[in-house]
Amino acid sequence: MSWHVRVIANRYADSVRLMSIARAVREREGVSRCELGMGTPANLELLAGYGARVQATPADVVIAVDAGDGAAADALAQAERELSSPPHEPGTLGFGPRPPHVRSLAAAARELDGANVAVISVPGDYAVLEAHRALTAGMHVFLFSDHVPLEAEIELKRRGADRGLLVMGPECGTAMLGGVGLGFANVVRPGRIGIVAAAGTGAQESACLLDAAGAGVSHIVGVGGRDLSPDVGALMFRQGMRLVAGDEQTDTLLLVSKSPTSDGVAAIAADLPDGVRIVAAFVGWDGASAPFEVHPTLEAGAAAASGSEAPDLSELEHMVDDRRGVASRRFLLGLYSGGSLAHEAITLLEPGLGPIAGNVGHGPAEPGGGHALFDLGEAEYTQGRPHPMVDVETRLAMLEGAAEDDRVGCVLLDVVLGFAAHPDPAGALAGAVERVSERSLVIAHVCGTPDDPQDSARQAITLAAAGALVAPSNAAAARLALRALR
Repeated sequence: MSWHVRVIANRYADSVRLMSIARAVREREGVSRCELGMGTPANLELLAGYGARVQATPADVVIAVDAGDGAAADALAQAERELSSPPHEPGTLGFGPRPPHVRSLAAAARELDGANVAVISVPGDYAVLEAHRALTAGMHVFLFSDHVPLEAEIELKRRGADRGLLVMGPECGTAMLGGVGLGFANVVRPGRIGIVAAAGTGAQESACLLDAAGAGVSHIVGVGGRDLSPDVGALMFRQGMRLVAGDEQTDTLLLVSKSPTSDGVAAIAADLPDGVRIVAAFVGWDGASAPFEVHPTLEAGAAAASGSEAPDLSELEHMVDDRRGVASRRFLLGLYSGGSLAHEAITLLEPGLGPIAGNVGHGPAEPGGGHALFDLGEAEYTQGRPHPMVDVETRLAMLEGAAEDDRVGCVLLDVVLGFAAHPDPAGALAGAVERVSERSLVIAHVCGTPDDPQDSARQAITLAAAGALVAPSNAAAARLALRALR
């Protein structure tokens, strides 16, 4: 095996599409690894670390394949064909109309008469300028890009608020405006509950739980994870609340975030819109006073917003009890693709199990033979790799390790669906789940809806057939794991 590289000069493709193409090429026989990315200094440095040295500019697409000579030529040709063809799904980052094939935001605005949202997914160094251009053109901004400096985020959001526009992000994973999804978006029924969220998979989980309860969603506004920090001061959280509450379709606002500081709550409370009911799902909320209804889990927040009951877990609890001997006196391994879902699980598990190791809990970063839970979407796992909602390889490797580890008694998983996510994550994980379930209890939750491209019902059936217990919510899965281990 050796690295073979092709540079496509003056070609742009968003990161989600590049991830999807790389995933498809990796599945070819004889291909050990495939990386696609823009030729930014950071990406070129990563490739050099793998042993692939290339000269390119940030305006070029780099295709790098680790394979034998014969397989490499075909793999490079496949990647280039995919890159040159229209996206398979309408709207690479969502499910709206297919975007025009133009080379600048201004040209796209001219071709799409009346367009009022710009989706930006270029490297952070360039994203700020494009976002300012979009605001100048009077457009809301969906900023998928990461590595945007905090001071630049504040400047963009202040400018957006002054113009009555949204700046969703940076690192905004999902949104839905007027029924059109952006980013990792699920297909949910329309309704009267609007979501404003500083948590990507938190918004997805909330929307999917509302859909399962028979309630509908009017809009989802993501604001990025730093918006409730003291530095940003909830600039877009407040702007999102104003705009969504002003829509006559909306009578309830569901606010979603990891538990904010008192300053974050105060910033929200200073600008609450009139005429709508306000419910919050602040993951890990400690019960402090707030001028609106607050719940500590995504499940409880969605149930309160929709007026539905918590799901009946009695049958699943009996199934856990029947297999408790498999898990007792052994350890938990949590493998999450959704950061908000990992944090929700930790808030439910640590009070009963104590500090949990990994990159989410309050235990040591490196597990030492105890409980461990990982958000595999964090930088240490995605550097040079697609996000785990797109690429299951990291989880597969960790599941295979768990299948051989007698210390692991319970494995906790999320499977997040939607546009731009893996086309069949449960199918890709099923073989490893089956091997783990031969000696450990596997509890999974599918975050999605039956109308998603992957079909949540079909995903749940696949996981159950592999031996997993499938919970109706992420919080329920964590509670079942706690029941098994106590």
